[in-house]
Amino acid sequence: MGSHMAYASLMVQLDLEPSNDARLRVAGGFARRFHSHVIGIAAGDPNPPAYGGGKFAAGLIAQQRATIELQLAAAEERFRAGLAGIEHLEWRQALDKPNAYVAAQARAADLVITGHGSYGDMLDPFRILDPSLLVMEAGRPVLVVPAEVETCQARKVVVGWKNTREARRAIWDALPLLRAAEYVVVGEILEHGDQPADDGRLGDVIRWLARHHVTAVPRVLRTGTDAAESLQQMAQDEFADLIVTGAYGHSRLGEWIWGGVTRKLLTSSQLCCLLSH
Repeated sequence: MGSHMAYASLMVQLDLEPSNDARLRVAGGFARRFHSHVIGIAAGDPNPPAYGGGKFAAGLIAQQRATIELQLAAAEERFRAGLAGIEHLEWRQALDKPNAYVAAQARAADLVITGHGSYGDMLDPFRILDPSLLVMEAGRPVLVVPAEVETCQARKVVVGWKNTREARRAIWDALPLLRAAEYVVVGEILEHGDQPADDGRLGDVIRWLARHHVTAVPRVLRTGTDAAESLQQMAQDEFADLIVTGAYGHSRLGEWIWGGVTRKLLTSSQLCCLLSH
């Protein structure tokens, strides 16, 4: 698989409220590098009022629908303007909840690009995409781009490794980027009580990468309390601009297993994160 085969199709999700510039810049950079087809996608759903029915409710929904239609049209305009010069562009939109719509459409993409989402207490599933949910449901790797990112060269990449299904998935999904990188660090994350690997598992990963023409350096990452912070610190120390890791756990009443590392990376990382589940 030559690098020209990689990420033949990118999907970039746009929010209805403008702040999509960073992810459009990153999508444009990847599209040029991998000669990708780029699908822009956005969705929003009228939120039926909790109280009142009949004409009142119908009027509110019609009003919301009109607003969303305008926002979707504006999102398409920003998508086309932000990716002017990219040859193969396509736009998809729906009056639908963003998570459900984007996860269903992810079948058309190799990689889905999104942002942090507007976290806070008021996560409105009718208008706002929750990236941690998307990672669990898309069946595709998800690249989360913080709003302040200028570019993601991915010349130096840090892989957060644990010997889990999710991490094995993530490193495979990231291969096109790892292959194009100049420098890859595989940091085995040891949480308190974990013994360092003496069974050669990190060596296996490094040799597997070498067979895929990726030169990688092993590191052991001891973390006291916070794996997400340790991972970000390692990336900063290595001057990396991309973190690759498995998205751990399952939503148990909205709580994330494995110290909430996935959610933390999704909300607070200043670096782009490629997550797979």
